[in-house]
Amino acid sequence: MLLLNCASHSRRAAPGVHQRSPQRSGPLIVRGLLPAGTSAVRLPSTPEYDVTRPTAPDPDGDVVQLAFDELGRMSFAEHSLESVLQKVTDLAARVLPGEPATSVTIVADGRSSTVASSDPLALELDLVQYAQASGPCLEAALSGRVVELLDTGAEERWGPFPQLAARRGCRGVLSFPLPPQELITGGLNVYARTSRPLDQRTREVAARFAAYAVVPVSNMYLYETAVERAEHLRAALDSRAVIDQAKGILMERHKLSADQAFSALATLSMERNTKVREIAEQFVRTGELPSS
Repeated sequence: MLLLNCASHSRRAAPGVHQRSPQRSGPLIVRGLLPAGTSAVRLPSTPEYDVTRPTAPDPDGDVVQLAFDELGRMSFAEHSLESVLQKVTDLAARVLPGEPATSVTIVADGRSSTVASSDPLALELDLVQYAQASGPCLEAALSGRVVELLDTGAEERWGPFPQLAARRGCRGVLSFPLPPQELITGGLNVYARTSRPLDQRTREVAARFAAYAVVPVSNMYLYETAVERAEHLRAALDSRAVIDQAKGILMERHKLSADQAFSALATLSMERNTKVREIAEQFVRTGELPSS
């Protein structure tokens, strides 16, 4: 772009003063080829920028992210494992399409159970599948594959379950397996009340909820297993203690060795078809061995 500009003659430097050469940081002044007393100034061109138009807001995506942010702020130190799972199912029911009822199924030691549900409908439909030993929730949990039931009114798999679900107002089912854990399997079950199709985005969101659910499920199982083992160990220690007391009394009273004292208790146990611990407890409590 050219601008015509009145230009005065360059000033002469005062005597004895060194004049610096002009720097090219300012506008470029072009002289010549123009009428006397004028000059042209070429303004630097405006740089061009790539303009990215803002994408339209995604209200559903914002709601989903807020749900996962809420889960991320939960701490096992402040919440029970059951309350974490309950929050997973409640948030899944809130953000997934189809006005669903949701639940978490676990299968451990050959037994199936529902550890959390957002609605009585989800628990009822889970129990129906457990009773008949088949259904999308069990198939997903045991096979590790996503199982879809798109139309409960027309489905012929899984015996009477689809028709019963349809009568209860469930239009479709999505059962998503929990990531595999040692000795335990499970799934997140979504029972949709509307016929809205289960698109890819719904599957991705369900997968994220399943990933969140597997952590408290696994921890819950490990905790219960540890408690059960601790109870067995405590019972074993208690039995050992009372048996040792009974052996000590026999050894002191009848001048027996440790092996002889235990043999006497074991013989009475077999004769009376009673546990050695119970024989020992009675002896320690009464001071008398039961008659054979």
